[in-house]
Amino acid sequence: MGNQVFRLFACLIVVALSYFKGNSQHLTYPIVDTAVKEFSDNYAKIAAPSMGGDFYGQDANYQSNEPSYTDNGNGTISDKVTGLMWQKQMGVKISYIAAFVKADTMTLGGYSDWRVPNIKELFSLINYSGRVKGPIAIRMFIDTLYFNQPIGNTAIGEREIDAQTWSSTQYLGLTMNGDSTVFGVNFIDGRIKGYPKYKPGSHNTVPKTMYFRMVRGNSKYGMNDFKNNLDGTITDAATGLMWQQADDGIARNWQEALAYAEQLTLAGHDDWQLPNAKELQGIVDYTRSPSATNSPAIDPIFKTTTINDPEGKPGHYPYFWSSTTLMDGPNPYLAALYIPFGKAYGKMNGVLLDTHGAGATRSDPKAGNKADYPKFFGPQGDALIVYNYTRCVRNITK
Repeated sequence: MGNQVFRLFACLIVVALSYFKGNSQHLTYPIVDTAVKEFSDNYAKIAAPSMGGDFYGQDANYQSNEPSYTDNGNGTISDKVTGLMWQKQMGVKISYIAAFVKADTMTLGGYSDWRVPNIKELFSLINYSGRVKGPIAIRMFIDTLYFNQPIGNTAIGEREIDAQTWSSTQYLGLTMNGDSTVFGVNFIDGRIKGYPKYKPGSHNTVPKTMYFRMVRGNSKYGMNDFKNNLDGTITDAATGLMWQQADDGIARNWQEALAYAEQLTLAGHDDWQLPNAKELQGIVDYTRSPSATNSPAIDPIFKTTTINDPEGKPGHYPYFWSSTTLMDGPNPYLAALYIPFGKAYGKMNGVLLDTHGAGATRSDPKAGNKADYPKFFGPQGDALIVYNYTRCVRNITK
């Protein structure tokens, strides 16, 4: 009897694994691919690297869930990967509060169940074949064959990148000088950032206005379903990804992070990789932040090293590398995207601040002399770290 039960149990496991492997249609939170096809080293575009060679394991080496949309001809766009339906055109800038009123009263396409997207839903639309040159738009980070994406109005003093799209997700913490903050995606420059909800200097009384693109469908999108496998790995049944439970506590440049992931053997698996930017953002927990929960912005089922902040003070959480190059600047291959699971630091007027919020997406130079960092760069004094941390992933649906 015992052997029969064991065989039945083993058979059920095989059936379950067969269903999970090679079948992404059942996933409630499939991560849409980044649309990256180019390869680069630390400085320039290169031919596709060979497995085991330098720079193998970057974003373009791994393709999954390619973006796929349908224009419904009624002002809506359906995403065939996520099961979400979107507004094709956003309309004018409105306030955060007004966005919820608009969503509640919309009947676009004959539907009345529109909502303001959360940051994970909104980030599903980004692609990293886009390019920006500082404040100048070159190629959008969203598929403009399907979505109308405005740029900032330079005639009234805006920069071209001043056309951010906000989400419903508020930061559980304060940015800059104590600002209430909303997360948005900039489809002009390819980043998530926390934006002040109110105009600076108004003492939280004058709302800022921004673009909103409403969504409907798949109400489970963005919700993880983690399981601790008790072998140093975490499986997310919602995305079909398996994660390294704990980072190894070592800071690396981008090339070193790629190599570490490719060489990792963990829990009997040797097909680990450095996650792309969208996969990595998929494990951010926006209900957590250092200032609100005294923790990194990730489910506590994961283990995260505690480090010093850029001024050497303890109690900070690391930035984590993605495999995705952010094409920005006169040389668009110099930097790769990372996500801060702790505060996203910048230094303004000599004061170290959480300028963008835990769970933003930023970029660092891929290489540099470790002794030269951190540095502070740009109008908000972004902290450039360069030697960031690594949490590896593997796709268990293939």
